[in-house]
Amino acid sequence: MSITGYGNQWVCDLVPYEPGKPIEETARELGLNPEEIIKLASNENPLGPSPKAQEAMIKEIAKAHLYPDGGGYRLRSALAEKHGVEFENIVLGNGSNEIIELLCHSFLKPGASLIAAEHAFVVYKLMATLFGADYIEVPDPGFVHDLDAMLEAITPETRLVFIANPNNPTGTLVGQEEIDRFMAALPEHVIAVFDEAYHEFLKDAPDVIRYVKEGRNVCIMRTFSKAQGLSALRIGYGITTGELAGMLNRSRQPFNANAIAQAGALAAIQDEEHISATVKNNAEGLVFFESAFAERGWEFVPSHANFVLVKVGDGDRVFSELLKKGIIIRAMRGYKLPEWVRISIGTPEQNERCLEELDQVVGD
Repeated sequence: MSITGYGNQWVCDLVPYEPGKPIEETARELGLNPEEIIKLASNENPLGPSPKAQEAMIKEIAKAHLYPDGGGYRLRSALAEKHGVEFENIVLGNGSNEIIELLCHSFLKPGASLIAAEHAFVVYKLMATLFGADYIEVPDPGFVHDLDAMLEAITPETRLVFIANPNNPTGTLVGQEEIDRFMAALPEHVIAVFDEAYHEFLKDAPDVIRYVKEGRNVCIMRTFSKAQGLSALRIGYGITTGELAGMLNRSRQPFNANAIAQAGALAAIQDEEHISATVKNNAEGLVFFESAFAERGWEFVPSHANFVLVKVGDGDRVFSELLKKGIIIRAMRGYKLPEWVRISIGTPEQNERCLEELDQVVGD
């Protein structure tokens, strides 16, 4: 018998996450110059990392022989002050993805269930499967979370409800009124998880931190991978009640947030100039793409994040053809959207090149 026959069945059934195709891999496979490849697939910051973060990380390298602060005192203190919460309300993660995993470690097991929208971040399903829990998908008309339907899907076995706001890969947003109505009816045995990876790009963001301050069963996830441009560091955090934070901290690995990542993140918080430039570039890029798509009569989903979802006919073909031209975007078949692709916002030059090539490929 194969060794997999002795493994946990839900692990054997797991389909690994497929990230956006790396630039170097694309260059190797297609014989392209990596410097001429543009990657608009993973919602990364096209302006690069915060300069202040770069400086702080270089200084921290000199202490790489020492273990990091396992409690993340300086970074957690800064985040607590920034968000108006207490130190014990902040949990650091190896990317906000680890906060998802810590929540599942703490609350999922066979027989329990996790609820998410139909077109939500695929990692929610992967984590539910990993822990042998039931994954319940709720339809999202117009690609927007239907919070009333998500409430109706809750059972006594439900432990986690994930609400990505803005949502990946659709870029849609649920507003304060819908969230308040949802929270007013949320049963005490369920934790509402607000995944706010793209929070910095919002002009008028709903306030869910108030529910943490009220002691509700809420966990808010944020990341330094997007607006701050620190994707490679894998640093994120959760904002939650002291009680929930205690459970997540019991589940996490020691030293899960490395010292260089902590130093970079701490400096990035203070680099308001870089974040402002990033938000401005993103807003202009969204207008560029969405206006162009509207002019061409292509269906797209108006976005509140740093990417746009557009219907191109055959997403896999368009992805492959653009890849040959040195442009990496994201096909959406894995999200049950085979006719769509997701394009991250790049620099103005990258956006123009992508649209120029897209015109040729979609028009073929």
